Amino acid sequence: MESLNVLRPKISLYLFLIVGLLCFNACYNVERDCLKFHTGEFEFSTIVNGTLKTSYFTRSDKLEIETYEGKIDSASIRWVNDCECILTKLNPVSNQDKRPVQIKILSTTADSYTFEYAIVGKTDNKQRGTIKKIN
Repeated sequence: MESLNVLRPKISLYLFLIVGLLCFNACYNVERDCLKFHTGEFEFSTIVNGTLKTSYFTRSDKLEIETYEGKIDSASIRWVNDCECILTKLNPVSNQDKRPVQIKILSTTADSYTFEYAIVGKTDNKQRGTIKKIN
């Protein structure tokens, strides 16, 4: 009987920790309202060779038109599910341009989303970024 009294504080502590972790985990939900980013006007900024570069693009149901450093490029867009799509350049210039890019939206806010992207089949070289919806 005495050994049970010794174990009760330890059991109570473990139960408290488990319940606390479950509550903390339940309160942290990543927002993923991807549908509102399927169409619209967007801005993407990234650092290239120490310089901040920004591209702008417009996305419709099946087409994405990007302006980067005064050059316009277009790609077809195919949504695999609400949060993942495949971009394929319509007029590729190089072999690199011919390879489609897979994009996965990881989280969203009211006017932006964080995403992960890589060339289809090249999962070892994934990059991340954030895109802001401007209209």
